[in-house]
Amino acid sequence: MGRLDGKVAVITGATSGIGLRTAEVFVAKGAKVVIAGRRIAEGEALAKALGANCIFRQTDVTVEEQMKALIALTLEKFGKVDCLFNNAGGPAQTGGIEGLEVDRFDAAMATLVRSVMLGMKHVAPHMKKQGSGSIINNGSIAGRLAGFSSSVVYGAAKAAVIHLTKCVAMELGESGIRVNSISPGAIATGIFGKALGLSTDAAEKTPAVMREVYKSAQPIPRAGLPDDIAHAAVFLASDESSFINGHDLVVDGAITGGRNWTQQQQGYVALRKAFDQGG
Repeated sequence: MGRLDGKVAVITGATSGIGLRTAEVFVAKGAKVVIAGRRIAEGEALAKALGANCIFRQTDVTVEEQMKALIALTLEKFGKVDCLFNNAGGPAQTGGIEGLEVDRFDAAMATLVRSVMLGMKHVAPHMKKQGSGSIINNGSIAGRLAGFSSSVVYGAAKAAVIHLTKCVAMELGESGIRVNSISPGAIATGIFGKALGLSTDAAEKTPAVMREVYKSAQPIPRAGLPDDIAHAAVFLASDESSFINGHDLVVDGAITGGRNWTQQQQGYVALRKAFDQGG
């Protein structure tokens, strides 16, 4: 028996990375899934691979009518919606505050924040009628602490997502709807390559490099994987998390926990040497 048997979920940004893997895991756990993304070929290929329990709809998550239509399609095909995973996102402009371009700032905020608001806005009435539902928003450790993204805009946007999640949780919780976020750490996906200016195709080939670069960044001696976020989403979508609301679930191998033990001990060794030289 699957942990998500009988559940119907909507996953945005599902044509690559975290969203793609989450769709695969949700279906494997028994859910029916409607996946959304901008890339038609990739979305249709994934839906075909996952079979009758998966439907793809091309969606620009920043456009209200398209998000409304995505939820409507889910209800038309499956009769209900138990979970919405607002996962869609993308990189934002890098560089310091003086060089930020207003148009690129607004575009990033639309992709990273407006999309989350639109998803919650249009799924809420249907979940209220059901008296239940789980909304999961994709945050980031960059939204909790400065210095964990190459983009100050991205960090600010994710901070907004995390707080918006808590605000809406206080409202919708009264209707039996749980609203939580997941804040990934260094997950090996193509988003890092995209942030640094690589084409989409080139960026999608970088996760292997990311796994090597980030294998020692946190106490857990490996980079994060899309599977880590997908399984966290399974938990929040399932009835096992029925009393969890307004929570930001950090999945980062403890990279935000503090200084790594080895790094700390090496610092003490250097300090002892400095004391000896000073004496």
